[in-house]
Amino acid sequence: MMKQNAFEMTQNGTEVQLEITRIVKAPLELVYSVWTQPEHLAAWWGPTGMELTVKALDVRPGGIFHYGMKSPEGFEMFGRFSYREVEAPTKLVYVTSFADSDGNIIRAPFSPVFPLEIITELTMTEEDGHTIITMKGGPINATEEEIQFYASMKGSMEQGFGGTFKQLDDYLANITA
Repeated sequence: MMKQNAFEMTQNGTEVQLEITRIVKAPLELVYSVWTQPEHLAAWWGPTGMELTVKALDVRPGGIFHYGMKSPEGFEMFGRFSYREVEAPTKLVYVTSFADSDGNIIRAPFSPVFPLEIITELTMTEEDGHTIITMKGGPINATEEEIQFYASMKGSMEQGFGGTFKQLDDYLANITA
């Protein structure tokens, strides 16, 4: 079996790619459902400590997942996935963006040079009752400055996605217990 958790960011010229591999202790069909059903996503997706609200979810090519996140201090921000490919239960391809409360793409609240769009390919395979999740992607339609800023965010993204995947692990443990 492969390494339990791997986080890698590579840069080839102006192309930057983030790749995360995670093995979760749950069958493929269940893992796919926690990525595609609103009640599941609301329970684990997003940064640690943020309360997630699903505003819209339409998992099909051309559909979107629009969500709001609220910190304990009341800070609110929104995001969205725009689905490009859906191959249940093994693959989702989507473009991630920060959004306003209506789902329109906006700049990240923390930087005017974070890319507007990040393409993500999520693949899932089952092995011995566990699911191997591979999430990879990077900026699209981005300027050189945006690409370089994204590359500089490796540590922050590693921490953020580490927390999100820990929430996924905990959630799966609770619903399969």
